[in-house]
Amino acid sequence: MPLPALFSPTTAASSPAGSLPLILRRRPPLAGALLFLSLGAVAGCALSNRRIPFLRARTLSSARMESTTTTVPSVVVYVTVPNREAGKKLSESIISEKLAACVNIVPGIESVYWWEGKVQTDAEELLIIKTRESLVNALTEHVKANHEYDVPEVISLPINGGNLKYLEWLKNSTREN
Repeated sequence: MPLPALFSPTTAASSPAGSLPLILRRRPPLAGALLFLSLGAVAGCALSNRRIPFLRARTLSSARMESTTTTVPSVVVYVTVPNREAGKKLSESIISEKLAACVNIVPGIESVYWWEGKVQTDAEELLIIKTRESLVNALTEHVKANHEYDVPEVISLPINGGNLKYLEWLKNSTREN
């Protein structure tokens, strides 16, 4: 079935950019379909989000940290250790002090870094620590006091969302400050 002249590529291409309304300008099929569906949902036509389930906002068992009061702003903290024993000892002390809800010990990493004027390479293990954002300073001080490195790695990355039940558990498994 031929397209009406209004939508033909030649008409759209030969018309000045501003002469056609935005909705009538030629768009790639997917972009046009998305535009049509989103305008339909806004205008309240038959193709609204009440009739098309995939347009509705999803309510999964995941959460953004700022959208719920049952969780707290949380972070993942990376700390490297020289070996399994040091990692296990530090992990247990962190958990005992309720500075984190969980520590994963990841074996077999190799770190390449600049230290004392030259490139160094060492086999290490990585601690992946899940905790409250408010505990990062206390956790950092704990690591510095109980780590065998002069300058231990302690870096924090925000958790922007995730499994709501897990984030609630993280909150309930750590101290407040």
